[in-house]
Amino acid sequence: MQDKRIIAIHLPQFYPFKENDDWWGKGFTEWRNVTQAIPRFIGHYQPHLPADLGFYDLRLHECRQAQIDMAKQYGIYGFCYYHYWFSGKLIMEKPVEMMLADKREDFPFMLCWANANWGRNWEGGHNITLIEQKYSDEDDIAHFEYLLPFFKDPRYIRINGKPVFGVHRSDYIPDFEKSIGIWQRLAAKEGFQLYICRFEAGGFIGEKYQTSSVDAAVEFQPFNMGRFWQMHNLLSRGLERVFKRSVKSAHLSYKSYVKYKCKQAICQNYKLYPSVFPSWDNSPRRLKRPYLAFTGSTPELFKEWFEHVYTQFKPYSEDENLIFINAWNEWAEGCHLEPDLKNGTGFLEAVKSIIDKYSNSL
Repeated sequence: MQDKRIIAIHLPQFYPFKENDDWWGKGFTEWRNVTQAIPRFIGHYQPHLPADLGFYDLRLHECRQAQIDMAKQYGIYGFCYYHYWFSGKLIMEKPVEMMLADKREDFPFMLCWANANWGRNWEGGHNITLIEQKYSDEDDIAHFEYLLPFFKDPRYIRINGKPVFGVHRSDYIPDFEKSIGIWQRLAAKEGFQLYICRFEAGGFIGEKYQTSSVDAAVEFQPFNMGRFWQMHNLLSRGLERVFKRSVKSAHLSYKSYVKYKCKQAICQNYKLYPSVFPSWDNSPRRLKRPYLAFTGSTPELFKEWFEHVYTQFKPYSEDENLIFINAWNEWAEGCHLEPDLKNGTGFLEAVKSIIDKYSNSL
């Protein structure tokens, strides 16, 4: 097994389905947000347009296979697919279900339950809920039964023989410990145990949130910026006093953030898998709301940060060696390893160059 396993977070949004038709208009996919994006300030890089893989449809085997082939070529070990479950209601499930059924798509994968409510955020209606999460013991059982074929698939990413299952916002679950207990009892009946990861997003960060039932945490960048975000807030308040108006959207320097992160130690106080991101700009999804944009991202800066994480992260065991990249294809958040017209394969080449550099030095 390779020294570090690089896991790219994957969004299975890119195909039309009924809920998107109902909520956003016939034929809507994430590509609509991507292509309608416009620059909001001088020098703002928008829209991000795909290069090598084009405007793909993830219902097609050829498109999913092209993603897999590209990921393999540049050293990505596997995908972490977002999984959407709302009390038995599935959203954006088709690409992952089709991948599961098609054994030609031979690439390691895991799932992360994106368990937040869905609202009309993209057009400014952030207080309007489209579909809500509701939790119960019965739903935990039904959820596990749906997931079981994925966990049993030989391609599923494992640690010490345990399928790795992520929960994006475990703080949203009223009794997360109880839910884990139900899942683990059901897994035991099937002859295995799960390796549960809570993603550190929002303010739900730190060792105090680690429990005996959770095996590890996953750093979710860029939503745990620490002192860097505090310094930005101080600057914003200063600008508000000068200009006498609210500074809503955040424009952050990617270079400054990389320099900041490269001075930080990789957490070893508890099991936390680090992550990096190549770029970030969610303005395409925030037409009438404040947005967050990191400006000035380049493959060279990303390579510097990735090298820092790759060399400083010490696996907790032979299998506990995951590094996450957010994301493979979050195009409407300006956050993608997939090639675009500006940087081509630059971010992927940065990943491969660091893997090759340190693999050759062993």
